[in-house]
Amino acid sequence: MAVYGIDLGTTYSCVARIDDVGRPTVLRNMEGADTTPSVVYFESADSVVVGQSAKDATVLDPVHVVQLIKRDMGDVVPREFHGRAYTPEEISARILRKLVEDAKATGGKEARDVVISVPAYFGLAERDATRKAGEIAGLRVLDVVAEPVAAALDYGALDGDEERGDRAILVYDLGGGTFDTTVLTLRGRELTVLCTDGAKELGGSDFDDRIVVHLVERFRERFPDVDDPLSDPQSETQLRKDAEEAKKALSFRERYTVRVMHQGRVEAVELTREKVRELTGDLLDRTVDITRRTVELAAEHGVSHFDEVLLVGGATKMPAVAEALRTQFGFEPKLHNPDLAVARGAAIYALDRAAYIVSSGELPADQLPVVPETGLTHRPYQISTVASRGYGIQLVERDTDRRYVFHLVHANDPLPVSVTDEFYTTHAGQRSVRIRVMEQAGVEESEELAHNACVAEGHLAIPPGKPENWPIQCVYTLDSSGLLGVVAVEKESGEKLELTVQIGGMTPDAVATARDALSRQRFS
Repeated sequence: MAVYGIDLGTTYSCVARIDDVGRPTVLRNMEGADTTPSVVYFESADSVVVGQSAKDATVLDPVHVVQLIKRDMGDVVPREFHGRAYTPEEISARILRKLVEDAKATGGKEARDVVISVPAYFGLAERDATRKAGEIAGLRVLDVVAEPVAAALDYGALDGDEERGDRAILVYDLGGGTFDTTVLTLRGRELTVLCTDGAKELGGSDFDDRIVVHLVERFRERFPDVDDPLSDPQSETQLRKDAEEAKKALSFRERYTVRVMHQGRVEAVELTREKVRELTGDLLDRTVDITRRTVELAAEHGVSHFDEVLLVGGATKMPAVAEALRTQFGFEPKLHNPDLAVARGAAIYALDRAAYIVSSGELPADQLPVVPETGLTHRPYQISTVASRGYGIQLVERDTDRRYVFHLVHANDPLPVSVTDEFYTTHAGQRSVRIRVMEQAGVEESEELAHNACVAEGHLAIPPGKPENWPIQCVYTLDSSGLLGVVAVEKESGEKLELTVQIGGMTPDAVATARDALSRQRFS
């Protein structure tokens, strides 16, 4: 038995553990690759294919293949295959099952206890969905860890020189489907997240989309009487595969030719690095804008110089990424295990988390995770992180009856955080108040209801005969894992409302049912 770190990526996933000499090691899959495509093919009601074989199936049977499911985590958007609906959690669970089963086959040790990485800006719903995906896969999720934190942990483990003193690190993480940028400080074994920002739907697959559109335009210029290739699922799937291959090839070559084939016609389209830069320039500019916001916020925290700028995520292999950061900020970024760093760092975090659980008595003795013996003294990292989003309460403006959000916890507040404030009833004789816990939904904090999402609500009783402006105390507590607790109290009666944050995703019973269903399916 071992503890594992899993990078559950949008386009590719990876699993790692700590080896016998205390180093994070990636476990190859059964196909002999370090990474596994995050693709699921529902071949039949009883058979599911995950990974490269599933990705290959997109050409012949695209309607039964799921890609980019990570973008749907936290949303109720089931997909139906062979008469059964699958939630994003259930689909992600099949990817996780493939990873841990392959890890056992190639590494010889069974996986039960895991840490799964998530983008830094994931909110409560996405984090909850990730945990439940692990549970459906039959795993015990010790924690979730932000991807840039995992990457920085791997960097610290590789660096190994604590005599260099304090360091400020900027992590630019452009994966297949998500992007975030984070500033951290590393002081010996103390890792502190200062600030983070990102976008849920911005990644390498969006760059691929731009290439696809260009290929189609060139094809239709040559054959205007032929149907649009994107109207045919098989032609579209082949185009997207060719676009991804072209993008990867142009990271090492100046030119690459794609043969676009549809309805018996063929057009050879030459792509260059410069052309792809032109097609995707606005996407890259978006990452620069987000990076600029993060750099400016770091300056407000007293960090104006970065000792290291780390490029993480497969899409950072594109030369245009490093070039843009040099041009815009004067950085000298370096690729840091772009495909593997997050999984390796998650394995380090998993070891630390398992050791803490064992020492703290957090679980009964028969439920404790197994801490691997490395033969070396392991000094755990002390990690401090920040809130990924703002959280507040819905209020009513007395004179206009306007509903708005007052934020108690703000994005990039250091964690853990506990905030107490008082609010008041709106009229005399009021017998209850509705407490609505709101989560920031947009990039910027806003008091507008439309820019926030309700993640929990309940009613608190008020004693009879009380005047207007009767006080209600609310306490918001956000822990280092990003889990929120809210307590509302009416002080005179002692009436208390403790909100268990209901995300709106799968219930425990639904998770158990999904886990049982997964165990009956054949995997390959």
